[in-house]
Amino acid sequence: MDRRIIGGKARAVAPVAPAAPQVRHLLVDESSAGQRLDNYLLRCLKGVPKTHVYRVIRSGEVRVNKGRAAADTRVQAGDDVRVPPLRLPERAPPSVPPREFDLLYEDDWLLAIDKPAGVAVHGGSGVSFGVVEQLRRARPKAPFLELVHRLDRETSGVLLLAKKRSALTALQDQFRARDTGKTYAALVRGDWPDKLKLIDVPLHKFLKPDGERRVRTAAADDPQAKRSITLVRVAQRLAGFTLLDVSIKTGRTHQIRVHLAHAGHPIVGDDKYGDFEFNKSLARGEAVPGQRYDGMFLHARRLAFQHPASGERLELQAPLPAACSALLRHLALPAAAA
Repeated sequence: MDRRIIGGKARAVAPVAPAAPQVRHLLVDESSAGQRLDNYLLRCLKGVPKTHVYRVIRSGEVRVNKGRAAADTRVQAGDDVRVPPLRLPERAPPSVPPREFDLLYEDDWLLAIDKPAGVAVHGGSGVSFGVVEQLRRARPKAPFLELVHRLDRETSGVLLLAKKRSALTALQDQFRARDTGKTYAALVRGDWPDKLKLIDVPLHKFLKPDGERRVRTAAADDPQAKRSITLVRVAQRLAGFTLLDVSIKTGRTHQIRVHLAHAGHPIVGDDKYGDFEFNKSLARGEAVPGQRYDGMFLHARRLAFQHPASGERLELQAPLPAACSALLRHLALPAAAA
């Protein structure tokens, strides 16, 4: 019982129980038309755990226009989405700090930023917030802002976001059809063989016992694996390392990282598929005397695509991060000078 001062006297007052959660009906607006049901709900139901959202969809408790719907159902403007009672967690979600990132391009339809390494593109999987949440917080008047594609948290470089639903749909269609041109800069250990220009090795995504996502190479007849194709070109040879230009014909999770490691040349600083002891030594400044590097050297340096409104072919480029450039300069020095 709480004690409160009423009429000059302290009296016991029974605590008021929080209102029971109620069924809600969401009306889909024009800006959300064409969005997957799961993504639409995750955006509307802030604070509800993702696992709860998928559970009520699977159970049939979420209805679209009174009918059952799957997670990949596309909602349309004017749809009535019935949401069962869901209790929000008592703990307030962490506040998202507003943040702008280095702009590579922006107009009324889209924007492209130079994503720094170490920043997730969106919240989830133990990450409270990412690039898109910080940008939304920094631009509270923006009616729509969604990721067109994704980059690994450890990967830096060109990241594209849509400012209109129609732009998002058009750009994602290009990515699915492989009509975009993406080039990554990757520094690997060892001397990459000139003849190895194509890696066509299936990949299988799985979860470790702790729930962490991982990818491994697989046999061609593995029913759980997907064909994965990576193109590689040597950009620069350095003492004990090779700088590569890498492009992908298929967009599998961790594809570049796993393919390069499978070829015997892991990406420098890769904490999932690389040489862990070497990475620690490099971070301490021992592997390359006089130069420390703590991070993964994988950078989305170029992205080409057609503008969703004008049809103009755009090619955006992001310069190498300062730490990557410093490491390359040091590795290029004559042995005596280094």
